[in-house]
Formats: sequence, C-alpha cells, structure tokens
Amino acid sequence: MKKFFISLLIIATTQFAVGQAKYVFYFIGDGMGINFLDATEAYLSAVNGERGTGQLLMTTFPAASFITTYSANNDVTDSAAAGTALATGKKTNNGFIGVTPDSSRIETIAEKAKKAGKKVGIASTVPVNHATPASFYGHQPDRNMYYEISQDLLKSNFDFFGGAGFYNRNLLYNKTEAPDIYPLMEQAGYYVAKGIDDFNANAKKSDKIILLHKNWEQTDGIPYAIDRESGDLSLKEITEAAIDVLTRDNNKGFFVMLEGGRIDWAGHGNDGAAAVREVMDMDEAIKVAYDFYKKHPKETLIVITADHETGGLVVGRGSLNMNVLQYQKKSADGLSQQLNELVESKNGKVSWEDVKTLLSQTMGFWKEVPINWENEKKLRDAYEETIALHKDLKDKNLYAANALLAARAKEVMNSIARLGWATGSHSANYAPVIAIGVGQEQFTHKMDNTDIPKKIMQIARY
Repeated sequence: MKKFFISLLIIATTQFAVGQAKYVFYFIGDGMGINFLDATEAYLSAVNGERGTGQLLMTTFPAASFITTYSANNDVTDSAAAGTALATGKKTNNGFIGVTPDSSRIETIAEKAKKAGKKVGIASTVPVNHATPASFYGHQPDRNMYYEISQDLLKSNFDFFGGAGFYNRNLLYNKTEAPDIYPLMEQAGYYVAKGIDDFNANAKKSDKIILLHKNWEQTDGIPYAIDRESGDLSLKEITEAAIDVLTRDNNKGFFVMLEGGRIDWAGHGNDGAAAVREVMDMDEAIKVAYDFYKKHPKETLIVITADHETGGLVVGRGSLNMNVLQYQKKSADGLSQQLNELVESKNGKVSWEDVKTLLSQTMGFWKEVPINWENEKKLRDAYEETIALHKDLKDKNLYAANALLAARAKEVMNSIARLGWATGSHSANYAPVIAIGVGQEQFTHKMDNTDIPKKIMQIARY
C-alpha cells in the first residue's frame, strides 16, 4: 500500500511539473523528412562557406526526436491519414479525413481546444481544404470531398483560417453544383481577406477571419518561396496574422496549426532548390512563434513535425555541392511558366541561344554554374524535342505538369548539387519531432505520429 501511494505521489508530482500550455503552436512541414532538414542546413553551410555552420532555428530547440508515420492500411501514408493521426491521435486509412477506417467521426485536438475555451487557428501554404489542414476540422471518408470539407470548416466555428484558397468552391463530390462556399463563409460571420494588404486594412475588427492569398481564385497553392514576388503571401505573414487574431480580447489562450504545405509539393516534383527554400520559409514562420514564446516562456509550447517524407531525398552522392542551389531563382514550375512566356513573346521562334540566356538568368547555368557536355546535351535535347518542333511535351508529377525543358533543368541542378531522389511520391522514412516550451521534455524519444497530439492535449489539458 505504501508503494502504491508513493507511485501516486510521483505521478501527481510529474504531472504538476509539466505545467500547462496556454498557447500552442503546432507546425507541420508537409513532406519534411529529417533528410530535408539535413539538406537545408547543408545548403546554409555551403552558402556560409564553412561546413557545419548553417543552422535552422528549429534544430536549435532543446527537444528533438523522430516519428513513425505508417497509416492504418499502408506502410507509406498519405497526407490525409497522417494529418488525421497528427490531429486526433488515431490511425486511419489513406485518403480518410478525421474519421476511423469504418468512417466513424474522431474529435480533433483543435476541436477539443475550442471546447476548452481556446481560440483556434488552422492555416497552410496550400488550399485550406487540402488534406493536412482539413484533418483538423474535417470529417469525410475521402480527402477529395473538398466542398463537403469546406462545409465542415463552417461547422467548426474556428477563429482563424489561412491559405491559398479552396478547391471545388461550388462543386460537390458527386459533381453536382452547389452554392459558392465564399458567400456561405461570409454568412457564417467570417471576413474573407484576399491578401495581406486586405487583412491589414479591413480585418482588424473582425472576430473570425479567413486570410487567403491575393490570387485566391487560383487554388494551386501560395507561390513557392523561390518564386515569390511582392505582395505574395508567406507563412511568416500568416503566422503573424494568426497571432494577431487569436490574441484579440483573449485571456484563455489559443491553439494554432500552421502547415508548410509546399515542401511536399517540391518533394513530389523532386525540386531540390525549391524544397530547401520552403524549409527555410517555414523556419521564418517558426521565428515568429519563437518571438512570441520568449514573451510567454512559461505558457507557450511550440511543436514542429512532418506528416511524412516525400521524394526519398538523398543528401549527397559521394560528395555534396549544395552551393550551386543559390543560383536557381525559379522552381521548375516557375521556370516552366517563363519558358511558355518566352515562346509566346517570340511567336514560337525561339532559338537555342534564347533558351540558354533564360537558363543562365534563372538557373545560373554557364554563368555561376559550370555545365559539362553531358548536361548541356540533356538540356539541348529537351529543346530540340519540344520548343524547336513547336511541341508542348510535359513532365508530370502529382501537383504540376511542367515543360520538359524545365524538368530537365531541375534534374541537371540536382545532379550538380549531388542530390538524389528515390521517388516522386511519399516514403516511409522517419519524420522529425521538435519542441520548445512547456512540456518540451515529452518529445525527446522515438514516437509514433499518433503520440504527438496526445502529448499536446495532456500538456495543454484539453
């Protein structure tokens, strides 16, 4: 009996020592395996000119480990099943959103936070009803039920959403037309801000806000960080806006999930430079959360993880030459668009010298990045097969259909940087889990993805 009471005392003392997180930041780098962090820090070190000197803010945090990501029906998860695991602590089948394999509804950490009186925000750099953000408020047996998921968003009554827009804004899963989702959002009390300027000018007094990219009707995701132009929304700005909204007239705290969604898209496209810049971009958003943490160190928890790894990225093939990635100024998607614009501006009469000039400007080829005969032949062959013959051949991945020449240019850059890719899909590689703040000691050992929300809910007492 004495041992029993001692055990209870130890448990109670341990729980008391953990404290309670009033403010929770939950960052998810979609597709961001541990190897993506390694590649990004190798790139930063190369740019610094000294090995081992480049460091992301997130990798300096005191608690770090790794997680398994398998789903209920597959060793290799998709974002729906992984998002559901990270949102609910329960495994489900690939393609399922917020429901069990038998389609029973599962309450999410965000919904529990809302019930506990917290303000709640969900945001991403991809469409708001895409798989990972949807997993925190949606409950559908198919991730492609975008309109139905958008209706779940309205039911959630969460305080803040952010992202690129919405897939299928007026089309049900069965292809039946339905009322446009945007007026329904406004009827539900949300101010829909179309760009950060609109948010800053008109959304300061609103209680519920949906912040979208300025080109909200183009639901292909917020532009890659490497392609960003003035006025484009960033995850850093979304994070700042989320904190603004979630701290208005609020003394009960908040829960916010922020996804670097285009890390995954760059992985599917095997675009090393774009992937590295996306990880860096997410780290900039984490800095915003970290600044908030420094003001509230005894009440804040920041957890960073990934839903899975994408692409089977290999960092180095006997050597590394990451320095060259700094000269790539456009993603493969962005370069593809520029090639199309070049063809149009020349009325289809594009010479090899025209192409070389563009590749020199956007990829650094022949200028900062030396090109050997083999790589130049790969580029020239793609030109001869497409632009020279007025053919528009595409290289397709899950989220893009790029000009063949743009795809070859990306492959040449990967080869020169000594980056390898095993697949254009997801892998079963480990993903990171990193934490700082109240309860950080709960994230220092190997975990399953379902453990993370359970730990957060324990620390935040939802």
